[in-house]
Amino acid sequence: MEANQFKDFGKEMIDYVASYLENIRERRVLPTVEPGYLRPLIPENAPEKPDKWQDVLQDVEKVIMPGVTHWHSPRFHAYFPTANSYPAIVADILSGAIACIGFTWIASPACTELEVVMMDWLGQMLGLPEEFLARSGGRGGGVIQGTASEATLVALLGAKAKALARTKKEKPHMSDAEIVGNLVAYASAQSHSSVERAGLLGGVRMRALEPDENNKLRGDTLEKAIKEDLEAGLIPFFAVNTLGTTSSCAFDRLDELGPVCNEYNLWLHIDAAYAGSAFVCPEYRYLMAGVEKADSFNFNPHKWLLVNFDCSAMWLKDPSWLVNAFNVDPLYLKHEQQGSAPDYRHWQIPLGRRFRALKLWFVLRLYGVENLQAHIRKQIGLAHYFESLVRCDDRFEITEEVLMGLVCFRLKGTNELNEAYIKRINGRGLIHLVPSKIRDVFFLRLAICSRFTEKGDIDVSWKEIKETANEILNNNLCNNHNHK
Repeated sequence: MEANQFKDFGKEMIDYVASYLENIRERRVLPTVEPGYLRPLIPENAPEKPDKWQDVLQDVEKVIMPGVTHWHSPRFHAYFPTANSYPAIVADILSGAIACIGFTWIASPACTELEVVMMDWLGQMLGLPEEFLARSGGRGGGVIQGTASEATLVALLGAKAKALARTKKEKPHMSDAEIVGNLVAYASAQSHSSVERAGLLGGVRMRALEPDENNKLRGDTLEKAIKEDLEAGLIPFFAVNTLGTTSSCAFDRLDELGPVCNEYNLWLHIDAAYAGSAFVCPEYRYLMAGVEKADSFNFNPHKWLLVNFDCSAMWLKDPSWLVNAFNVDPLYLKHEQQGSAPDYRHWQIPLGRRFRALKLWFVLRLYGVENLQAHIRKQIGLAHYFESLVRCDDRFEITEEVLMGLVCFRLKGTNELNEAYIKRINGRGLIHLVPSKIRDVFFLRLAICSRFTEKGDIDVSWKEIKETANEILNNNLCNNHNHK
């Protein structure tokens, strides 16, 4: 097959992608397929001779699209957003074409060096302390991880290595196994499930601490737990501070947790996966007051900052704990410039890594800070608009404070009523929501997800929410009447 033919495929796919995104409102947000739908639609075996390109492109619509949940539909309100923009898509094409595996500096110097500079750009945009930035000339620096889950695990493993070294010095009679068996980490019970998973993968116990009535983990709660564990002969070593929890976008009290962690020598990791993007706007930085007390900080530009997945930004004050913990240095990975630039394979779980900094470079240059700030402010404004609509209907209640692009709400009534309600909403297929539950209260989450979302789309979603409420409440009324 001629290379020129493949080149034409690329141009046609670009047109298809542009058409898909620009017309995404016309597609049903949630697919109607059942598990196993795809296998009967394609042959049992790969073709011996090449298929025609047009047949492949047609099969995208016939085979793939019926099973796609359209995350970038303006009526997709589930989970949190996953970012998408043309500059990032184009950068991914270039990354795919260069196709380097940037595990060391020499493997592709531009891959490493652009990442170092982009993480400094991004850190400055958020107002991070200079200690986290490579440009400070200190130990600190940033790295692009695949996900926030990876960043939490990497931070925990760095903290584990640091705690092992410190405890061996203080208590030389203890074996490594004894020390690890006594390590204990802390996080809010409202932290993401990946925090608990990091404890499992890291082989340490993780204590889930109860947050206050506003779902924020407080300093006195952490200190009490640390004291209890010290008295029991355990070794507190790591804590996670969540800025923007998944269930309700609550913010742990970093200003209280930081001093406690510093006093008791715990590594403090900040997980700001979703909400961290908002810190490009100065008016939201009060929510990360106390960030200078942390050892590591992470957020996902691939959630809310228009950089396509995967791009999870992580900064460390002292990456040497990771480098030492992860350092396996076979001869075939050595190079003459070792030590003069980061070898990012020591900063992460996998060895391989794509040229992800290109996405940041393209997005930051082609949007500029002002337009990225405008994007965040617009989406938070749309969330407050939806909140105002909910508050004007006395059948509903807002269950959590609205600070970012997430609104938590429910029908006044039982959990069972709200469970039936969201099932009916998603069954109708016009919009997509997911629920959550805090302190046994079941509620619905509406997140502003798509960059295409406008006020009119919120009106459409609200109309659907109201109409479905009419249905479910009328049915409930009829059922209650029939029981009588």
